[in-house]
Amino acid sequence: MTTERKAVGAYGERLAARHLEDLGLVVLHRNWRCSDGEVDLILRDGDDLVFCEVKTRRGAAFGTPAAAVDHRKIRKLRLLAVRWLADSGVRAKHIRFDVVEVFPQRRGATRLVHIRAAF
Repeated sequence: MTTERKAVGAYGERLAARHLEDLGLVVLHRNWRCSDGEVDLILRDGDDLVFCEVKTRRGAAFGTPAAAVDHRKIRKLRLLAVRWLADSGVRAKHIRFDVVEVFPQRRGATRLVHIRAAF
């Protein structure tokens, strides 16, 4: 991954975290990693535990950001959630998987779309 792509992704993750915190969610971890991969954001939303994938796209040439969360990515995120739960010991009534799409604009504020319970 190029330095520019990493910077765009990090920018999107910062904005997504701030947006979700403004909605009342509490960030537990950012960029949690294990040998199987990485979860962008792990949050608490009341009694719910939320595993959130953040996708940032500067253009629409490759479709919507959420379209990049395909069946392989979903399977991996579910595996990572199980790993995080086992490692952390945290328990929750409900577990949810969200996606936040980040659309940086040439002019004006970056647009964010929060897809709750995306899968």
